[in-house]
Amino acid sequence: MTNAKTVLPGATLGVMGGGQLGRMFVHAAQAMGYFTAVLDPDPASPAGLVAHYHVDTGYLDEQGLAQLMQRSAAITTEFENVPAAALVTLGAHRPVAPGAEAVAVCQDRAEEKALFVRAGVPCAPHARIETEAELAAVPDSLLPGILKTARLGYDGKGQVRVADRAALAAAWGQLKQVPCVLEAMLPLALEISVVVARSAFDEVVQLPVQQNLHRDGILAVTQVPAPDASPALQQQASDCAAALARALGYVGVLCVEFFVLQDGRLVANEMAPRPHNSGHWSIDGSDVSQFELQVRTLTGLPLVAPRQHSPSVMLNLLGDLWFPQGASAAEVTPPWAKVLALPGVHLHLYGKASARPGRKMGHLTVTAASAAEARDVALQAAALLGLPAF
Repeated sequence: MTNAKTVLPGATLGVMGGGQLGRMFVHAAQAMGYFTAVLDPDPASPAGLVAHYHVDTGYLDEQGLAQLMQRSAAITTEFENVPAAALVTLGAHRPVAPGAEAVAVCQDRAEEKALFVRAGVPCAPHARIETEAELAAVPDSLLPGILKTARLGYDGKGQVRVADRAALAAAWGQLKQVPCVLEAMLPLALEISVVVARSAFDEVVQLPVQQNLHRDGILAVTQVPAPDASPALQQQASDCAAALARALGYVGVLCVEFFVLQDGRLVANEMAPRPHNSGHWSIDGSDVSQFELQVRTLTGLPLVAPRQHSPSVMLNLLGDLWFPQGASAAEVTPPWAKVLALPGVHLHLYGKASARPGRKMGHLTVTAASAAEARDVALQAAALLGLPAF
């Protein structure tokens, strides 16, 4: 972040990207007294619809970037694939958090893995594959494995499981021989994540460790406190997340996802240079949400350690819920009234114009006096919505 200084309420904060993460950032910023400006090419973007100003251009449009800079005292981003060149342009004139260099590392799995190694954070055995020679040199110990595109992969996209060398070669061809990372397949016990916030003044705070369940590569359920992670493991994950934020010189909110192996070891999987789906529970279950932390890191306001006041379970709401009879059937409205009759249920819909299978339409957070009660009510909500138990 350049020109670190405090930007007080009453100023305008800019956001690159108009999705649901931008929408929730805008809500948090407005609650604290800031004006907001969103740059997104979609005129009906979720964040653009609720911001004070919507700059309706592409991310590299010079006039759009100039307009965002004119409006904004400081600028953040809400998804990791914002072109780093745009962040460089903005960062030359305004405080930008996270900065272009940090985002560029998170945009490239190979660079990300190199950072894990430099920071002393354990990660899966892996190899970079960019040439036929590197493909041929892959050690046998990495097979079976998962071949992942180095760039533009998220929610399970750009990933192929490979059992042997023939499958690896075929998968690399299927992925158009773009730069990739091959990771050894590991015996997983569970998945956890840590949302960490770091200021330009090296203040570091974190949300509690979150336990996550993915289905088809997309987050389905988050539970906090993490029911199956030991205190020692949670401390190790928290320490690793803080170490990565400092190693990156990161300013902003960063999520680090980890695998817990069946033998109890922790390995880092990947990072997201932004608030994260698994941290959405913090809006309702913590006295400081991940989006307020994003506002604070961007504006140079003091960081205070979030305090979880309620055990929480978050259910991701995908567009499939609107098509219980299948994608070719008529769209129906989920039974929100029945779900909202349950105690401690908080519904967040993202204002997207249309539902489609796999599209993130919203989330549901259940808060309760105990983790067992939160899970019980979340299971009732899941049953009403036709979601699998967990």
